[in-house]
Amino acid sequence: MLKKYLLIWITIISSFIFVVKLATLQLSRDSFFNSDFAIQEISIYPERGLIFDRNGELLVANQPMYDLIIIPENTVKFDTVELSKLIEVELTELKKRISNSVNYSTKIPSVIKTQISKEENAFLQERIWLYDGFYLRKNSVRDYIKPYASNVIGYTGEVSQNEINAEEYYEKGEMIGKQGIEKYYENELRGVKGKKYFQKDRFNRVIGPYNNSEEDIDPIKAENITLTIDIKLQEYAESLLKNKKGGVVVIEPSSGEILTLVSSPTYESNQFIGKGRTGNFQKLLNDSINRPLFDRSLQAQYSPGSPMKILNALIGLQEEVIDENTTFTCNAGHYYAKNAFMGCHNKFGTVSDLRKGIYNSCNTYFAKTYKMILDKYDTPSEGLDKWANHMKSFGLGDYLGYDLFIGKKGFIPESNYYNKFYGDNRWGSSTTISNSIGQGEILTTPIQMANFASAIANRGFYFKPHFLKKINNELALDNNKISTSIDKENFEIVIGGMVDVVDKGTARIAKINGINVAGKTGTVENFILIENEKKQLTDHSTFIAFAPAENPEIVVSVFIENGYWGSRWAAPIASLIIEKYLTDNIQRKWLENRMINGSLQSEYEKPYKNNSFTINE
Repeated sequence: MLKKYLLIWITIISSFIFVVKLATLQLSRDSFFNSDFAIQEISIYPERGLIFDRNGELLVANQPMYDLIIIPENTVKFDTVELSKLIEVELTELKKRISNSVNYSTKIPSVIKTQISKEENAFLQERIWLYDGFYLRKNSVRDYIKPYASNVIGYTGEVSQNEINAEEYYEKGEMIGKQGIEKYYENELRGVKGKKYFQKDRFNRVIGPYNNSEEDIDPIKAENITLTIDIKLQEYAESLLKNKKGGVVVIEPSSGEILTLVSSPTYESNQFIGKGRTGNFQKLLNDSINRPLFDRSLQAQYSPGSPMKILNALIGLQEEVIDENTTFTCNAGHYYAKNAFMGCHNKFGTVSDLRKGIYNSCNTYFAKTYKMILDKYDTPSEGLDKWANHMKSFGLGDYLGYDLFIGKKGFIPESNYYNKFYGDNRWGSSTTISNSIGQGEILTTPIQMANFASAIANRGFYFKPHFLKKINNELALDNNKISTSIDKENFEIVIGGMVDVVDKGTARIAKINGINVAGKTGTVENFILIENEKKQLTDHSTFIAFAPAENPEIVVSVFIENGYWGSRWAAPIASLIIEKYLTDNIQRKWLENRMINGSLQSEYEKPYKNNSFTINE
């Protein structure tokens, strides 16, 4: 009896579910609309946003390209060899792409070939109709109009499966920002895709638009971006770094806007467009000597050298262990600890006050200043941590937060670093004396050097460096100023010493008629380990500067690998960039020709002198 009624109730419930489902499919418009078996959905891509420089110069536009699409369930048996020849894709690769599309979905469109030119499209349109399930979809790719600032702008590429998994918005074959601004501002530059829907018959053939296209969704236009980059200045700076390895960063100190960011050697973004893009990428990736994909301005960590003397002077003034009249006598070198000798190029017996110590770059002066800073406190740990906190207030030892994904944080040593190696407070100021001249454990990037120079130019504060100026026509950032730990009144004497560096000190070659330039050279010792033996290679050349010194409009940081000394390459390059920006003219053509035509390739071709040894990562 129970079994009899159980069977009846199962039949009734099953019938009810079936009727409700059938009614839903036939009567509910939304359910019918969402059925893969009735409707084919095609994405409509908006063109990516344009990119301009700070002066309105168009840097990145779009050019029409086409994708060959397959919907596997719509295909019939066809000659893969013939199609392979038609679209110029190797047969094995074609079969692999078709197989992948089937495995991905038989109903969803997949890309078989991307970036088909207008000419190729015209040729294929006449023949592709012979292959059911294949069609050509209009798309666009980037047109990098200016072959400069590629390390900033970056490039786009086909979205990977990992990127699709991370964000369901993307589909196979779609383009996405892979590096630089293209990647960081992907959401703004991509816009929002639209949708077109097509009706299919019972044989799964497209017979026209669904519901007279009333359900179609128009794409949302992408936003245009204006960068802080001055492309003419960028072009000029790149020409100065030809045949040299290094980085240049130029900042407007009153805003933190990055005017120029050069990494040399570099690449051109257009290398990632068209047929040769895959081969070009592999070639750049495999270049382990020049490393063009490695941005030296943001990622290379170098010992900063003598520009650190400026910060040690400011800390000494803030900590009241020196003042502008404090003098030290240079003994042309001194042992500060066992086997720790620090030489100095000043003559024996030279007496320097603070300003003279800066423009003569006296190692003795700043070694003694550093020692007094640390020894002021009860323990070396306390003294060093106080010193390190001052350093970090200038943005050193951490990411600056600029709007690119790549970069390194550098390193400012604290007491726990030395306690780990020597034991708690079993070390002192003499042990760490190399920090006084930027040769110890300190590591900085060129953009950090430019940033702390901006803080000095502003007399005690800086704005976060950034590349974005406008989105469409609206200013993009409300950039708050970040104060350092140094009081404003301590800067003028130091800046006076930096002006003397150019007027009568180690950077006289950087002097510009009519413009007061404040700067500091650096000659950075360059060591490597070869078979566990420490070897010294050709020094690096570095220079920081700002101008006009009394009301700075531009800050420049230059680092040239294996450049001998600061005044040989870095200082002239920085001064030419300053002159170009402030006057739009170069009077010292002899110096410009020397920098543009000068080469350090012979240095880089020597044994062991390549980036894998000279850059700390």
